[in-house]
Amino acid sequence: MAKKKLRVGVLFGGKSGEHEISLRSARSILKAIDRKKFEVVELGISKEGRWLGTGEAQMLLGAAADVIDMPGGESGLTIAAAAAEPEMGTGLDVVFPVLHGTFGEDGTIQGLFELADIAYVGSGVLGSAAGMDKDAMKRMFFAAGLPLTPHVTLLRSEWKADAKKCVRAVEKALRYPVFVKPANLGSSVGISKVKMRAELGPAMDLAASFDRKIVIEEGVGGPGVKPRELEVAVLGNDAPEASVVGEIIPAKEFYDYEAKYELNGADESVSIIPAKLTKAEEKKIRAMAVAAFKACDCAGLARVDFLMSPAVKGRSSEIVLNEVNTMPGFTSISMYPKLWAASGLSYSKLIERLIELGIERHEEKLETSFSR
Repeated sequence: MAKKKLRVGVLFGGKSGEHEISLRSARSILKAIDRKKFEVVELGISKEGRWLGTGEAQMLLGAAADVIDMPGGESGLTIAAAAAEPEMGTGLDVVFPVLHGTFGEDGTIQGLFELADIAYVGSGVLGSAAGMDKDAMKRMFFAAGLPLTPHVTLLRSEWKADAKKCVRAVEKALRYPVFVKPANLGSSVGISKVKMRAELGPAMDLAASFDRKIVIEEGVGGPGVKPRELEVAVLGNDAPEASVVGEIIPAKEFYDYEAKYELNGADESVSIIPAKLTKAEEKKIRAMAVAAFKACDCAGLARVDFLMSPAVKGRSSEIVLNEVNTMPGFTSISMYPKLWAASGLSYSKLIERLIELGIERHEEKLETSFSR
């Protein structure tokens, strides 16, 4: 008897500023997933937050959301229906949420999956939330003894109430250049590099427009230094593994949204896999990636990013953690899949392994008692 195909819901779109990136990732997964092993159901969320049925979801992948987001359309497959009676063929065995950024990567959709008691790919509520909130993430890194660049966290309300006091706090703790970031956002949206006091106010205003918490980080290596940007892909649940180390050479001064997604040809950023490192540096970075993954209680997948200042006379190179990304870009040419391809795991096999890990984690959860 032929083995029953697993029914996988690929969820994409969403209200996040990374809506379009999510569509790119979903298209790539849907093209590569092994249809002999998996029955695939497309699940879309419009930019306005409306859940879309399969027909509309397929249209979303090929058209602008505002064109198809019309009232009275096909009703979406709800998570409640997806979780119900999978053996009857009416539900899903597992959801692969390819949702980047707010509402998809911050623990909110993961909480919905947990309430619906449905298996899903990626980190749980805590890991997702910690991986999204740069302030909370840094606190977890610090508690685990992992190296960080000096930073300050301020609230939007504090900035609005007394901007001069906030500037003094930043300048007392950090030296320029600094990077000003919204605590909860991805794809480098709302991030500014600030080289002097005159640039700090506009950068704070921009970051504050995207989140109530603002993280200000000291530039690694100090003035005039352009640190190397290194990335590691981590895969697994309780026993995660690290890929080879890759390096990004940004097309701009740092790896912002434009450098990641909008520059092409001779102007686009370049990835080097594997990065040119000593064996000791590579071993240290891969170990730090796994430690960061565990510190944030991640599961399934995460891309861990590092900054490395070059060695100078009398001082060795400095390697610090930048962040963990629990649902990184997932096209076939995104860094996460490329790092695993360079480590010997193909794109289609990576998708399969992530689905397995999501199901394994859900089955492990069934061992937990939730009442006396």
